[in-house]
Amino acid sequence: MSQLLTKQANTIRFLAADMVQAANSGHPGAPMGMADIVTVLSKHLKIDPVNPTWLNRDRLVFSGGHASSMVYSLLHLWGYDVSIDDLKEFRQLGSKTPGHPEYKHTQGVEITTGPLGQGVANAVGFALASAYAKYCVNSETAKVIDHHVYCLCGDGDLQEGISYEALSTLGHQKISNFTLIYDSNDITIEGDISVAWSEDVTKRFDAIGFDVITIDGHDFEAIDNALTSSRESDKPTLIIARTKIGKGAATLEGSHHTHGAPLGADEITASKQNAGFDPNETFVVPEDVKAAFDKSECNLAKAWDKMVLKDLPLSEQNETLKALLNPDYSKVQWPSFEADSMVATRDSNHKILNAIAKAVPSFIGGSADLAPSNKTELSGLGDFPRGRNMHFGIKEHSMAAITNAMNIYGLFKVFNATFFIFSDYLKPAARVAALSHIPNHFIWTHDSIGVGEDGATHQPIEQLSGYRTMPNFYTFRPADASENVKCWQKALTMTDAPTGFVLSRQKLMTLKDDRVFGDVQNGGYLLKERDGATVTLMASGSEVMMCLQAACHLESEHGIKANVVSVPCFDLLCEQDKEYIDAIIKPETTKIAVEMSNSMEWYKFADEFIGIHTFGASGKDSDLFEHYGFTPDKIKQKVKNLLG
Repeated sequence: MSQLLTKQANTIRFLAADMVQAANSGHPGAPMGMADIVTVLSKHLKIDPVNPTWLNRDRLVFSGGHASSMVYSLLHLWGYDVSIDDLKEFRQLGSKTPGHPEYKHTQGVEITTGPLGQGVANAVGFALASAYAKYCVNSETAKVIDHHVYCLCGDGDLQEGISYEALSTLGHQKISNFTLIYDSNDITIEGDISVAWSEDVTKRFDAIGFDVITIDGHDFEAIDNALTSSRESDKPTLIIARTKIGKGAATLEGSHHTHGAPLGADEITASKQNAGFDPNETFVVPEDVKAAFDKSECNLAKAWDKMVLKDLPLSEQNETLKALLNPDYSKVQWPSFEADSMVATRDSNHKILNAIAKAVPSFIGGSADLAPSNKTELSGLGDFPRGRNMHFGIKEHSMAAITNAMNIYGLFKVFNATFFIFSDYLKPAARVAALSHIPNHFIWTHDSIGVGEDGATHQPIEQLSGYRTMPNFYTFRPADASENVKCWQKALTMTDAPTGFVLSRQKLMTLKDDRVFGDVQNGGYLLKERDGATVTLMASGSEVMMCLQAACHLESEHGIKANVVSVPCFDLLCEQDKEYIDAIIKPETTKIAVEMSNSMEWYKFADEFIGIHTFGASGKDSDLFEHYGFTPDKIKQKVKNLLG
């Protein structure tokens, strides 16, 4: 058996080395170093390549996404839709095997990884989702959900702060079906980790409530025993696997030079000879190795489906599972808001979230220690993991990455929340959500200088532009409570992209629903039209009412007629055709955008932009609006000056 395991591990090593060599690009060191670990791990994994989205499968996350040549080798060996030809196309344009694993691009990849540390947080998200799933659908006699979550990481992952944020959350929740396998080879790009890092990892994980097992990462029996122990533990587990980077390389084993460059033809030849492989052959998978890895005929998903769908047809668990799998948003009783009522959009959002949660049992979420300010508490629905209110602590980055994974777990629609200014802390995870087409919902309150006395550090100026320029990310900034409802109604239909809700702290007047043309679902619409208008004022959020009032002053005091366009989602508006855009933003008018931000993207539609081109200040919101020129009178005057 040990001889076959060695042969299996060497097959992975040389597939990875061949892939990197053929591409003349990539990272052979980590795959070669971890080959023994993943060979044994394969025997513990409960997956089904025939049904790759089977709900009760074990989740395996490769946080060090640079080890993608190992990932694709394993997917091929297990029987996923990754062929030898796909391996030969590693890192080539249009291939199934890009430089870092991408969710929805390659079958079997659970989530997009690459930015170090995020994969660890993603794995935590899968584990947290499974914990709540167990609470919802399991009973003492029916273990509908009983899978494990594994994550492979390296020194770089653990040096990133997001990993500690996420793992401490997992330890706090005492979620036990989680095993983190730490490829501890003491090597980073710059050389030995001692140049920058000397942390006692065991003590760190002991402090956050993990079982810690240290093993020789090249000892098959030790690996097997550690994995067995981790699955039986009542705590999350860290396995510190001491390995050599580039294990099996003839002269470069243990060298940081194997991290991010091809080994070279001569080194690969010598390495294969040492292992008893034919040095003249590439991309070879011996038949006994393929048979040992292959999971394509395990039928685990089919057996599980039979248990759930046939053996438990009348069970409460089965009905709950169906409700979670099939959220019905038509049952939501949306709140309504009277015209002229004063409601902050964060407050209207609270009512919206609770309306959705009441109707849809899969709708859960929470805040980075700001629920009272974000207004995100789901009233009466308890605290996670036995309720639907999640408490992430002051950990914005891990919160976003965790909820990315929870949203693709298969059962839940998850939101997360913080102040808009702190969206900067989580932007890397928001970017991965957009790249991966994950329909995560980001709620960001305190949207402008309206934050007031907290001052410039808490007042977002440039953030709107940052998210609007992100591909496949949709940022909603509603003008009032009613528009907020429509923003959510649109967002819930968007299953292929993340959405952000930018909401006010200050109260805003609820507008009358007398729009002239278009609607929120188009990103922008004509809210007020005047015959013979020579100006179009465009705005989002609180500035819409300011523009409506400014337009009245322009006409009554100066005879200047102005249309007003509300743009709750700039990204959706950009997707409309010219005919629609011309219908709401009249081409013959002077087009002026108004927003309390530094949003240069408005020039896509506008001739002029009235914004803020500096950081904010501390003071009452009314004083700040006056100081920065965001009152109806100041906007009126600026428009008049722009018209000359």
